[in-house]
Formats: sequence, structure tokens, C-alpha cells
Amino acid sequence: MKSFKVLSIMLIPMALQACAHESASVVNAGSSHAVVEENYDKFEGFNRFSFEVNNQLDNYVLRPLAKGYRAVTTQYIRDRVNLALANLKEPMSSVNNILQGEFASGLKNIGRFAINSTLGLAGMYDVAGGGFGLEPHPSNFDMTLANWCVKDGPFIVLPIIGPTTPRAILGDAFDGLGNPVVVATYNDANTRDKILYPYFALSAVAARETNMEMLDDVKKSSVDFYATVRSAFLQNRKQINKCGVNTETESQTLDYDFDFDMDEED
Repeated sequence: MKSFKVLSIMLIPMALQACAHESASVVNAGSSHAVVEENYDKFEGFNRFSFEVNNQLDNYVLRPLAKGYRAVTTQYIRDRVNLALANLKEPMSSVNNILQGEFASGLKNIGRFAINSTLGLAGMYDVAGGGFGLEPHPSNFDMTLANWCVKDGPFIVLPIIGPTTPRAILGDAFDGLGNPVVVATYNDANTRDKILYPYFALSAVAARETNMEMLDDVKKSSVDFYATVRSAFLQNRKQINKCGVNTETESQTLDYDFDFDMDEED
């Protein structure tokens, strides 16, 4: 029962960090909208309904919160928050790089987490990258499954969760369970509730604030916002490593769902 509760909690950040995923996808997709196979969107009616629900949640909840967050903080503070949040992904990046046979990258992830969590003041400063030459090598379990030749499955848009696929859902859930914040609070329900929800909310708001102008521009310029996001999402997933083929592309490091997801391949 406890495991089920933690898993349920982990679905929240998958949704909340998706705005970062979507914006990354939009950047990578460009005008490639036409190449998306039309029959890939097998559940378009349901998907459009869910997408509109999520879009309204963004309009009336997440975007206003992101604007408020920007208003009461400076860019310096927001940069520190973003680095600290990114640092919490290093342990699972290490696990996934090792599972993919990228042992050197996995060791670098461990080194980055150890150095930045201490000398970098809980990850607020990238001392490992700047002072020790340990550049980030992000990875996730979705990429690991793709590397193991697991099929992606159909494109679906879920309320709150947003654009995703069955493989992406499984990957995000696995990575979420290994998040240091979840691990540290697992045995204390009272502490868990007081820490996890604010952490997920901060992750969502920070991601939405970072992509504020980009997402606003996409919304304003798209004739069919749903089709634009779908195309971007599917094109981004084509960049994921598949069946052991190692293609180092920036898009692999990006979270790609249009949720509210809030973190973080073909």
C-alpha cells in the first residue's frame, strides 16, 4: 500500500514538469509537423479533450503561478533553483547510463551529484562542471527501455499527465521512485507529504517560468495548438536511442510531455 501511494505521488511531477518537455519538443520539431504519421494518433478524440483540459489548467493555474514566481524572484535565484532541481536527477541518470552500458557517464553522474550536493551547496552551483570538468550526461529509464528495444506504444494525452506514451509513463514512474527526495522521505508519511508536494509544485512552476515566452509564442502562432504539440512531441521521441544505437542528441536530455510537466528517445 505504501509503495502504491508513493507511485501515485510520482505521477504528479510527471504531469507538472511537462511544460518543459513540450517546449523542448517544439524547439526540436520546428516545421516537421507534416511528417507525423496520421494514424499514430489512434485516440485523437480523447486526446484532444484531455489536451484542452490540460491547456485550461495551464491558463488558469500553472501560468499565473509561474508569473507570480517570476515577479517575486530574481534570475539569479531562479538559476540556483533550476540547478538544484537538476542535481536531484543525477542519481537516476547514473543508474540509467549504467543500465545502457555507458559506465563512464554513469560514474560522472555520481561524481557530479556528490560534488554539487556538497561543494555546490545542494546543487545550487555546478562546481563539478565548472571546476572539475564533469559535464552533465542526463539519462532516464525511458531512454533505457528504448535502448533495450522496448516499443514506445501509442501516443496518448492524459488529464494532468499530458502527452505521453506507455513507455514514457513507465520510465517516468521508475525514475520518480528513485528521486532522492522520494527516497529520503519514504518511511515518514508526515514528512513525505510536507516535502514532496511543495517539491513537485516548485519543479512545475520553475519549469513553466523557464519556458514562459516560448510557450506563449507557440500558443499564439499555432493554428492548431494540439497538432503542433503532437508533432513536436512525436518528433522529439524519434531522437531517443533505440536498440543500442547511440545517437548523442540534445533532445535526449529533455523532458518531452506537455503536462502541467513537469523532469526529464527512437
